[in-house]
Amino acid sequence: MSIRKYLDVLRDTSELTTIRVPISTQFEIAGVLKQMEPHPVLFEAVEDSSFRVVGNLFCSKAAFAAYFKVSVSEIIPMLSQAIGNHSPPEVIPTGSCQEVVVYEPDLNKLPILRHCHGDGGNYISSGVLIARHPVHGQNMDFHRGLQISKDELALRVVAGRHFDKYLQELGEVDVAICIGTTPNILAAGATSVGLGVDELEIANALKPVRVVRAKTVDLYVPADAEFVLEGTVYRDRKHSEGPFVDLTGTYDVIRNEPIMKVKAITHRSDPIWQALLPGGLEHKLLMGMPREPTILKQVNEVVECLDVHVNPGGSSWLHTIVQIRKKHPEDGKQAIAAAFTGHSSCKHVFVVDDDIDIYNPLDVEWAMATRFQGDRDIVVYDKERGSSLDPSAEYGTNLTTKIGFDLTKPLGGEADNYNKINFPTVDMDYYLNS
Repeated sequence: MSIRKYLDVLRDTSELTTIRVPISTQFEIAGVLKQMEPHPVLFEAVEDSSFRVVGNLFCSKAAFAAYFKVSVSEIIPMLSQAIGNHSPPEVIPTGSCQEVVVYEPDLNKLPILRHCHGDGGNYISSGVLIARHPVHGQNMDFHRGLQISKDELALRVVAGRHFDKYLQELGEVDVAICIGTTPNILAAGATSVGLGVDELEIANALKPVRVVRAKTVDLYVPADAEFVLEGTVYRDRKHSEGPFVDLTGTYDVIRNEPIMKVKAITHRSDPIWQALLPGGLEHKLLMGMPREPTILKQVNEVVECLDVHVNPGGSSWLHTIVQIRKKHPEDGKQAIAAAFTGHSSCKHVFVVDDDIDIYNPLDVEWAMATRFQGDRDIVVYDKERGSSLDPSAEYGTNLTTKIGFDLTKPLGGEADNYNKINFPTVDMDYYLNS
């Protein structure tokens, strides 16, 4: 199901809000998206471009699960299965992403948004970047792009990531930025897998993907994408990039980042630009959720792990809630250590019992209030490497203090004092409608 077919589903269920009055890419679209979160919005009359814009498509696990027609509890097993059993997508000779081909590209014609008043400029935030290495093959991940001219972008390339390794080794790398892609592609692009694994194969395992060869670069791109920007990224050509609102809702710092020269733009005949609100719920979901299968796998190696939630309250990056079935006194602390191994950027881990709803922050806080003692149930890892997204981490080194909270109840007879008492379940229809 392409993005536009999914929009038809949202229309049929009255979940899509359509804005038909003229609206600007400069701050206005972002402002509407933020106030409408988590509801999907389609903008039909963009003042600065002839193309439509859509946003807030997948702001919750429920929306993500609905696209795949699975329950929320099936998401992690589905992602784990796709990562472990990925398969090559079908190659077709031509796709709808190439109905229009522009060999003299002008980024000014695209509805690239400026989100907040302190931003460094107009940003592409929803694009998944595809690159190829002569040995390791294709790689797909996210790199935000700051427009710096009508045919150039400054890309944020995180040191040590696979694309950074390609760029450092090769000096220049042909790429394709794909915008308006389905959630299997978005989620796969955000996964962390071994060098040499093509994330498009993970996307294909989640839901079948068809790919076509790009027009000016030797890459295969999703055939049903709305837009594809083809070009080359140069290691030694740099431009200042930032400020940009990141996952934490705070501004990331300004850096000198590699420049991408856009050589061609292909798109559908009536394309829809997909917006991704920086620091918004959709951004958080697509960053945090792909880390959950990795955490669950690591925790399951030491204790029985039932579920994991990299929750939006922790910016879907710095906090992890782990639900276990406790069998031994030290299971909580072992789960904490394993969770940090599964997601090294995490700052705080909360481990709870199987009677706690990890998607309900009131439930998790209740477990902390009633089952946690600071002198007994806290684990402190002093000054370890954390996330560059954490503004409180040590500048330059990203060193941070990581803390684990064992919110599980004790085993044995003493546990009875910690049980949550449930009220009787009654048939309300009988009492209200009789």
